[in-house]
Amino acid sequence: MLTDEYRYKILKLVEVKPEISQRELADELGISLGKANYCLKALIDVGILKVTNFRNSKNKLAYMYLLTPTGIEEKAKITLRFLKNKMQEYEVLKSEINLLKQEVKSKTLT
Repeated sequence: MLTDEYRYKILKLVEVKPEISQRELADELGISLGKANYCLKALIDVGILKVTNFRNSKNKLAYMYLLTPTGIEEKAKITLRFLKNKMQEYEVLKSEINLLKQEVKSKTLT
């Protein structure tokens, strides 16, 4: 399943560098080339991305990934959800760190 985190990261990378290769995308995300292909295909299938062919400087055909108007709207929604999830994770970690600090403090006083 394509998570909001991967959607967000892929859309962000594609927006910055539309001519990014699947291999570069996989490297940036730390995932396999097959998973990168799957993720891009899923975003294309639902109309968030469109793909076009172009010739790169090495005289080979390459692909360019572009956000569709729906993709631009979806990226905004995904960004908000991703931010909300990260903020929740931060709050949980912050609470755990405070508990650990208290535990260490109480152990050093005895």
